[in-house]
Amino acid sequence: MADMQLTFGCSFGGEDYFDVAEFARRAEALGFDRITCGEHLMDGNPPRPTLLGVPAMAAAAGATSTLRVMTGIVIAPLYNPVLLAKLIGTIDLVSNGRVDFGIGISGQRGTQVEFDAVQVSVRTRGRRTNEMLEVMKRLWTEEHVSHHGRFFDFEDVTLLPRPVQQPHPPIWVSGRSDAAMRRAALMGDGWYPYLFTVGRLKRTNDAISEIAAEAGRDLTEFHWGVNQPTSLSFDPDAALEQAVANVGQRYVTPERSAEDLARSLCIVGTPEDCVEAIRERVDAGVRDFNFSFLSPDVEGVYQQMEMFSTRVLHRFR
Repeated sequence: MADMQLTFGCSFGGEDYFDVAEFARRAEALGFDRITCGEHLMDGNPPRPTLLGVPAMAAAAGATSTLRVMTGIVIAPLYNPVLLAKLIGTIDLVSNGRVDFGIGISGQRGTQVEFDAVQVSVRTRGRRTNEMLEVMKRLWTEEHVSHHGRFFDFEDVTLLPRPVQQPHPPIWVSGRSDAAMRRAALMGDGWYPYLFTVGRLKRTNDAISEIAAEAGRDLTEFHWGVNQPTSLSFDPDAALEQAVANVGQRYVTPERSAEDLARSLCIVGTPEDCVEAIRERVDAGVRDFNFSFLSPDVEGVYQQMEMFSTRVLHRFR
């Protein structure tokens, strides 16, 4: 597995902590390949504190020199495609080509409030996103672009300068639905699921490969990613407790206990447990990992990042 091309990133959590530049510097020093940041305009009402991904990752890029920065994910249908193409092109330029463009449509519960805030129908978000991706690719690669579609209409738009990465920054598509998988297979450069069991990772990776093959699309350079909630500790019981509190209790159902969900959706345990869990996910087709280290405070996240760097990372390089 040491000769396999794997990448390892970590997710910045912005709740009550917003020093993304310091987080990025630490991640780079510890040997991570990228950091990523999710976003919400309003997460609930009253909302919890959140950031937008593009400005947060611009700050991260400015604080580092080799670290890749990923919008993980931009809620694409909240934006105008011309403005979003310019934003992503700009951050790619100022970072000298270190951007991964992660997009999704926000499938979580309670998301309608942020769509209402910008007067976009939540019921059209998938179709809007498909049209946006088509338009944005043209805006990154062509001049004098005109488009007359169902959701967007503009004439003679040229965005210069072009992004550093050609033809454009890689597009990682997030989601859970069949529509999201088709979007990734036909329009994306990567697949970026969240809260998937190992079995589901394997099934969706296989499904995306089949969709792409039927369309005659080459996925040689495709990014097979995962946003992986992770709780690391030398004490396995403490690691499980953290995963239950941060993931299990949030998604508990009458059919599945919080502990069962935490064990199936998270990497939980010691560094050696983490090594084995990574190998299972590699066998399922994952090649690009972004770890969301679970902790009630940033110091706990930093401790897990250091533990991963010193106890896990060298096993795959």
